[in-house]
Amino acid sequence: MESGQVYEAGNGKEYDMLETERLLLRKWTEEDADSLFEYAKDPEVGPIAGWPPHRSREESLDVIRNVLNGRECYAICEKGNPKAIGAIELILNRHNDTENHDEECELGYWLGKPFWGRGYMPEAAREMIRHGFEDLGMNTIWCGYYEGNQKSKRVQEKVGFVYHHTCENVPVPLLKEVRTGHTNVMTKAHWEEIKESKIYKNGLSAEQIASATDKSLEEVTEIIAGKISAQV
Repeated sequence: MESGQVYEAGNGKEYDMLETERLLLRKWTEEDADSLFEYAKDPEVGPIAGWPPHRSREESLDVIRNVLNGRECYAICEKGNPKAIGAIELILNRHNDTENHDEECELGYWLGKPFWGRGYMPEAAREMIRHGFEDLGMNTIWCGYYEGNQKSKRVQEKVGFVYHHTCENVPVPLLKEVRTGHTNVMTKAHWEEIKESKIYKNGLSAEQIASATDKSLEEVTEIIAGKISAQV
């Protein structure tokens, strides 16, 4: 998809930008190369997600043209500031378990280090999940993280994803290594059950729910997982 191009979703409506309370999610343009390089060159950002730090503005420009050009790939921006500070995407027909399944997709994301700890990623992820289910007609959204990426794990817990499986020796081709990968899942039925709850809107993890109730972490995890076990 070319920069700024819009498309027609299943309901016929065009989507070029999504909005949350504090963020705008918009299409990437070549003018974002400087900001992409600024944040993607940080060795604490890319490698933990499976890709190497960017080495030049030219490399970042190439990534915009050839990687961040997916139909559902958005630059994350703070409201009032058009500068791209991260990326978020619903990857269509790319998950290993969803090949040839048009109603399933995979959520991927990263955020520049200066913006960590502000709750931006759960906020953006909740909007992308809503977009996937309500606007695009998805039935299932998958999301994963590599062993050791606790920040990504917490984001997924906060927005309601539930553990599905773990794979050992997962190839990470851009870094020429193998890792352990954990995969989580959310169904539309589960999302519809939790989307209006304070727990979901406030982004509480299973650990936080357990600490605020008389239930153990194991009980909370089982309760959440039980809501979708028959649908996965």
